[in-house]
Amino acid sequence: MTAITAEGQIRPGINRNRLFWLSCLSLIVTAMTFAIRAGILTQLSDEFALSDTELGWVNSMAFLGFPLAMVVFGFLYNKLGPRLIMILAFAGHLLGLVLTITAGGFLGLLISTFFIGFANGSVEAACNPLVADLYKDDKTKWLNRFHVWFPGGIVIGAVVSYFMTNAGIGWQSQIAVMLIPTAIYGYMVFTTRFPDIPAIEKIVDLDARGLFLMAAIFGLLVLIGTPNDIVAGLPGTFILPLLLVLGLTFLLMLFRAGRARDAVLLLVLMGLMSVTATSELGTQQWVDRILGAQLGGVPGQAMIVLGMVTGIMAIGRYFAGPLIHALNPVGVLLMSAVLTTLGLFMMTSASGAMVYVSAIVFAVGVCYFWPTMIGVTAQYIPRSGALGMSLVGAAGMFALTIWNPIIGSWIDGARAEAQASGLSGDAVEVAAGQGALSQLVLFPAVLIAAFLILFLARGWMQRTAGADLKPAKI
Repeated sequence: MTAITAEGQIRPGINRNRLFWLSCLSLIVTAMTFAIRAGILTQLSDEFALSDTELGWVNSMAFLGFPLAMVVFGFLYNKLGPRLIMILAFAGHLLGLVLTITAGGFLGLLISTFFIGFANGSVEAACNPLVADLYKDDKTKWLNRFHVWFPGGIVIGAVVSYFMTNAGIGWQSQIAVMLIPTAIYGYMVFTTRFPDIPAIEKIVDLDARGLFLMAAIFGLLVLIGTPNDIVAGLPGTFILPLLLVLGLTFLLMLFRAGRARDAVLLLVLMGLMSVTATSELGTQQWVDRILGAQLGGVPGQAMIVLGMVTGIMAIGRYFAGPLIHALNPVGVLLMSAVLTTLGLFMMTSASGAMVYVSAIVFAVGVCYFWPTMIGVTAQYIPRSGALGMSLVGAAGMFALTIWNPIIGSWIDGARAEAQASGLSGDAVEVAAGQGALSQLVLFPAVLIAAFLILFLARGWMQRTAGADLKPAKI
């Protein structure tokens, strides 16, 4: 696309290693926002008297900002280029972190978390196609290595949150720590040469049709992802506007790729990505509220589990290459679904040391979900380009916008049932966490059947990928 010549050589003046590590550092900041936010949920609940449902809405703002950025910048990637998108990511992280530190309540947390989520999505929208372009001959392997630093950053954030929480250091200081890596990657953005987008590849025609589709998708996502009476009053709440989003996305990809095959397969992958992301991040973001009591209620102990899980994920992603070549990317996803289901099922009744055992199984399961889904999109729908990868990633994060408040309500509901049944103390919180886990285990269970079908169809998907055909103009 941009960094590689027709002969497969890196263009003069482009430092591939520096660009890769810049991408990784920005992803570390993205991951730290997830980890530290997970670690301070109890502090936020206590300070601002927030219910778990309200905490779910705060969490959901990060998962709303993320897909909005990915949809917009995936659409505009070939017009704006990765450097400008990364500048906007840096500005979003800086603004969001400062606003979080100075937030005075529920509304302030909603706004600041949205800015952080938008910055996180900007990083993914810029870096996924950039890394795929830098390593054209082995996209899935290097996308896995890039995404090592999402769990890697969560490890860093979890350790920071654990030690600061146990030292009695407040949540504002934990947020402020993230300003350090943000400043470093911001400096690198302004001092690194990014590959140019050749004029021939600036294929996105911003005509009325494309702008209308993007504006409509953007507006509907905001409507679905924010608490409001409009969606709440609809039959089935968010179902109708969500179906409209899917229909508009189909048209957008049909115009972009020029084939119904690509548009349909992209919607399928977006749907599966929404389930894989909820299986992974829906559990991790609530780890303190779900597992804290099962671990004895020791402050920060759940963050040790989160750090262990994401550390395993980082190692697994770094060495993903041989496994992907042996099993095929879709085969890896099928294996991941089986292990994730097993890990969450074990977690529903685990206590003490068995929490760690079940968490290890879960970690190996979710390890390959996100980067392999992005890699499958690049491999089997190559004509979708940066927009396709961004839409699949956006679907994963937007699913959490919908499910985070629901997961919070599951915890509140299970807690109320436990109290009504006569339980008290830590037993109530254990029951609340296990009630949420019993619902979450259904997500990867559905994936087993879905990925088995895709595995059987992998030959057809490869034969019909159409990488040699030029994408249509929007």
